[in-house]
Amino acid sequence: MCIMPAFYITNPREVQYDCRDIFPPRLRIVSRSCTIPYMHETFEHTADLGLRVRADGIDELFADAARGLFAVMVTGQSAVQKGEELSFNIVGDDFEELLHDWLAELLYTFHARRLVLSDFRVNVKDKTLTAAARGEPIDPARHEIEVEVKAITWHGLKVERCNDGWTAEVIVDI
Repeated sequence: MCIMPAFYITNPREVQYDCRDIFPPRLRIVSRSCTIPYMHETFEHTADLGLRVRADGIDELFADAARGLFAVMVTGQSAVQKGEELSFNIVGDDFEELLHDWLAELLYTFHARRLVLSDFRVNVKDKTLTAAARGEPIDPARHEIEVEVKAITWHGLKVERCNDGWTAEVIVDI
């Protein structure tokens, strides 16, 4: 059995984190021959920050994109309590539009309601995304704002099916 690289973030200071420190083993998914953790990574972009996400399925891809967005914005994700639950229903013309609008809605929720979300259940079917997200209000004692994300951009946005699952890239304005 092979083990793929764990979820990691490369922030602007080039510090790397391993998901095993953030997410418990139950969040990993098992494919036919490999243990593939939910994964996302960031990449540098002029005045912006890129987020690359990989997953076995489209539902997991969108859930992990949400985890990645919040991991970039707020430290202490493992300490987020799941006290509040929000529901989302988004319709789009394609996967790229769904991903953009999903992340933009989460970013709006973060800024407008001051909520840190960490638990995502997503279902993508027939150009519609339905999701539940759980989290809590920002607590400065436990959550530190790492990067201020201003907007989800359309530049370079892509969602693709690969041989071993799905991949997405999105650039956020910081």
